[in-house]
Amino acid sequence: MTESKPVPLPSPAQPDRWAHLRRHTDARIALGHAGSGLPTAAHLAFQAAHAQARDAVHTPLDAAALLAAFAERGWPAAAVTSAAPDRAAYLKRPDLGRQLSEESQRRLSEPVRAPDVVLVVGDGLSGTAVQANAVAVLEALIPKLQAAGLRVGPVVVAEQARVALGDPVGALLQAQASIVLIGERPGLSAADSLGLYLTWEPRPGRVDSERNCISNVRTGGLAPAAAAAQAAALLAAMFAQRRSGILLDSATPATPPELPSGAVP
Repeated sequence: MTESKPVPLPSPAQPDRWAHLRRHTDARIALGHAGSGLPTAAHLAFQAAHAQARDAVHTPLDAAALLAAFAERGWPAAAVTSAAPDRAAYLKRPDLGRQLSEESQRRLSEPVRAPDVVLVVGDGLSGTAVQANAVAVLEALIPKLQAAGLRVGPVVVAEQARVALGDPVGALLQAQASIVLIGERPGLSAADSLGLYLTWEPRPGRVDSERNCISNVRTGGLAPAAAAAQAAALLAAMFAQRRSGILLDSATPATPPELPSGAVP
């Protein structure tokens, strides 16, 4: 009978060829193996990330804290809610998150001077992302809009909001453009990512292809100042071309926005 040869085991000193890539991504790579599964540390880290993502979805937005932060900076603000009465309804009925509650419709229907741009801060699927990043983005963005001679309306803080809630808000305020800052769907690498959605002539019925998106605004992702610079450049292109979404040629250098009659640069 032929004697079987022992299977050589990998040397513990052999370097992990994937290890150096971990410095460049939050993705789960080179986690290793333990039997037929993951090492204990990697398994526990996955469970922790999953719990953080679930918490981000269900953690309520602290609208009062945001409104206080805006007041400290001298930014007029207004609070609204969507037609979703609670978080459970919001998650089951996305359509309700795209509509304003009746009380909010009445509040925004009061006569005001129409702004060029309305800023909407909505909880979306991660109130955690909004609390962590929205103020920093607005601190960099609002001065850029004002320097461009654009009239910025009150910052609208929206609870139980979807991206499209900015459409009825913009229509009621008669804004030429809207920027919705909203918590993005949490992933297993980041639960605090903020997205910015820009729409020209917001009104109910707009579709996603008519918007421009800046995503992954967070620590470890796109910095708030960089997101604000991108948003200002996109907005300038929108006012120059009077459109947004897939029809917007954002590669063409934008001319200064055309101000409405009576606007003071």
